[in-house]
Amino acid sequence: MTGKRRARSPFPLRFTKPLRSTALRAGALLASASLTAGCGVVSAVTGGAGDDPITVMTWAPQDTGATNKPGMPALALAYARWVNANGGLGGRKLRVLNCNDHNDRVSAARCAKRAVEEKAVAVVGSYSQHGDSFFPTLESAGIPYIGGYGITKAEFTSPLSYPVNGGQHTLLAGLGRELAKTCGPVALVRPDSIAGDELPHLLNSGLEAGGHAKAGDQLAAEDATEYAGQADRALDYTTSDPSGTGCVVPALGDRTSTFMDSFRRVGQGSGVRTATVLGSVDQTVINASGGKSGPYEGAYITGWYPVSSDKRWDGMKKVISEQAFGDNRIDPSDAGVQTTWIAYTVLKAVVDSLDGGEVTARTVRRALDGGLRIETGGLTPTLSWKFRETLASAGFPQLVNADVTLQVVRDGRLVSARKGFIDVTKTLQDADLL
Repeated sequence: MTGKRRARSPFPLRFTKPLRSTALRAGALLASASLTAGCGVVSAVTGGAGDDPITVMTWAPQDTGATNKPGMPALALAYARWVNANGGLGGRKLRVLNCNDHNDRVSAARCAKRAVEEKAVAVVGSYSQHGDSFFPTLESAGIPYIGGYGITKAEFTSPLSYPVNGGQHTLLAGLGRELAKTCGPVALVRPDSIAGDELPHLLNSGLEAGGHAKAGDQLAAEDATEYAGQADRALDYTTSDPSGTGCVVPALGDRTSTFMDSFRRVGQGSGVRTATVLGSVDQTVINASGGKSGPYEGAYITGWYPVSSDKRWDGMKKVISEQAFGDNRIDPSDAGVQTTWIAYTVLKAVVDSLDGGEVTARTVRRALDGGLRIETGGLTPTLSWKFRETLASAGFPQLVNADVTLQVVRDGRLVSARKGFIDVTKTLQDADLL
């Protein structure tokens, strides 16, 4: 979530209807016959036929001043090495292309253009804040976007997007619902950006579902090097009601730890608790910030998946150990890495379902749209995009997994605060996202 503020869309979020989703999907499928570029037209993407390698792309920002996710493309390459060492996908080699979107609109569009030029059958397990820049290109070429990180609304509205989690929407709604039980005044510290503009509505949907007042909304630059001013204001807000201890929720991506360093200095001894979402913090960040003596001790954190110590991640860890041992870009506890693993699990299930047939962008889409049910070893509920209109009225027609997990930092370790998943479908349906 970065970048300068731009004009808001004139279309309200709440009234995205199923009809719009259906029309968009039909238009995208018709458009997949050709890719318009300037005044010319080139053939549609069809890669992966015969014995040719199955080409896919994974992109994410790297080496930027804001949020970076280098582990996602790194894991994709490790997965390809592992798959190819074990017979490939459906007997064919898997070819993974990486692209750095630089947290930049132009670079994101270039990544999508390269996916078309390289005849990728899908973009898999990727992160980008600039869906409005890359989705038109993918949709024109008919290339599905499988397992995006869930950072933008476009990932839950594009007819060619197949998200494996509920994005920031479910994390914040679930967190708000939990904080409503225990917190006094709640302050949200979030990026001053278009993506950041959605966050207060989502957190408030959970707070209000629990009968709590809305959170105080505090803007911050995502690439700042310190947050002393924001920390002071957050502390003032959350200690304004003597009848209840407040909670501060920083949602600044990679800069969340920078904020926490500032808040620890001003908030020590105040009794104010902190809470955030996975992706803004993970076990590595908790360790680096002091473990059980650090600012995250006791913090509630919502995630999409089981904690990284869960045995259900053993398959991913085995691949990392065999194919990326020593690659410090890949952190098994990182939500981006985990999302990429699940996205490639979906890709494998799709290719297996084609039973040796042609693997193209069109056949991959057809399998996903046709009701294929995909198991992820318990890391998510069963995934299927055939019936996906449950949250269309809330503006998320492609969101099929609204489950989150609740975690807490105890003795410096991120552990489960509650068994199983929490379904926030009704919270999102009741949310005022206008």
